[in-house]
Amino acid sequence: MSTITTSKKVFTKSESLFKKAQEHLVGGVNSPVRAFKSVGETPLFFDRGEGPYIFDADNNRYIDYVGSWGPLILGHAHPKVIQDVTKTLQKGASFGAPCELEIELAELVKKAFPSIELVRFVSSGTEAVMGAIRVARGYTKRNKILKFTGCYHGHTDSMLVQGGSGILTLGIPGSAGVPDDFVKDTIVAPYNNIEAVKNIFTQFGNEIAAIIVEPVVGNMGCVIPQDNFLQGLRDITTQYNSLLIFDEVMTGFRSCFGGVQTDFNITPDITTLGKVIGGGMPVGAYGGKKEIMSMVAPLGPVYQAGTLSGNPVAMQAGISTLTELMQPGFYEMLLENAQFLESLIKGDAHHDSYTVTRYGTMLTIFFTDKKVIDFETAITCNTDKFAKFFWNMIEQGIYIPPSQFESWFLSAAHTKADILKTSDAIRLSIYNL
Repeated sequence: MSTITTSKKVFTKSESLFKKAQEHLVGGVNSPVRAFKSVGETPLFFDRGEGPYIFDADNNRYIDYVGSWGPLILGHAHPKVIQDVTKTLQKGASFGAPCELEIELAELVKKAFPSIELVRFVSSGTEAVMGAIRVARGYTKRNKILKFTGCYHGHTDSMLVQGGSGILTLGIPGSAGVPDDFVKDTIVAPYNNIEAVKNIFTQFGNEIAAIIVEPVVGNMGCVIPQDNFLQGLRDITTQYNSLLIFDEVMTGFRSCFGGVQTDFNITPDITTLGKVIGGGMPVGAYGGKKEIMSMVAPLGPVYQAGTLSGNPVAMQAGISTLTELMQPGFYEMLLENAQFLESLIKGDAHHDSYTVTRYGTMLTIFFTDKKVIDFETAITCNTDKFAKFFWNMIEQGIYIPPSQFESWFLSAAHTKADILKTSDAIRLSIYNL
């Protein structure tokens, strides 16, 4: 049997930093998944990134498939992005006032997403979802929102019901501190089950302001919509005069210059964005039809504001990133590498012990023999086996999300050699479970 060949890595500095961090930060981290609780060891602290690589505080190098959870589609510290952001930063970090860069990024977003006629920039994906839900309720004059089990839409109160991501990783059903009244108008349906959605609308259709969905789920691992699920959502919301919100914070630009709505030819009423459009900086956005977005202040009565919304440094990072994505052949090369990695994983002799799902440059290895299509099949995964796999991969110099229920992300910086090394590491890591 093959064995792990890499010498045992040392994490002395990370261990020291985590001990110190726990004295000052809640749980020693600033976001729950970073605590590594689901993989049962001290979290790694990182010092720098370079192309497809990330270096921890002990100077261990890894091929990175987290990519700051998606935005680093060009890889770490891309020279053009760094150059452009540095020039912008030298002119001022923030104005709390309009700047020309907001217009330029908005034009690029609209070019990528024809469904967006007007856009509002914010500072995070959570904030984008908050704004989208508020404008949907204001526009329809209805209160209920339908979401799907295992889909994560940020930590806004009304969305912390049967979410994915860290909630699923840590086994938390929702969140303490969220009053019942805040979630009473949130209805939850199983993802990929259009009949369940139809039944809900039969009962509550005239009260539902919108359906919000990760069109391809990234927050219980990468899960693909089946059959005509997305078209079914579009048809139902049209029938009942409800809105359809695509949460493309994670999926935007991950398969094409656009999102799932481009790939599947579905036109949502509102789209939420983040991750890539900030090029690694904190940015979110929500946008849609002019008639709907005109409800947002100062044009309409739906209030939303933010001092750092449209921050020039973040806008420039987004502009530089999206401009690179439009270069000829960019996506052809990127998707070829993603398909190559998928084929290598699926070609392994032990493939029957796990399931692989990929959308564009997002990918997950699920430790279950079932096809993962929803929350119920996702939670059949063997999380203990995943935790061992995670640390085996770390020893092989590969950094993947420290959770079974998160997507991996490929970047344009990953080379064929990186992918071949990753495939070898996966094979050895699985053999040594």
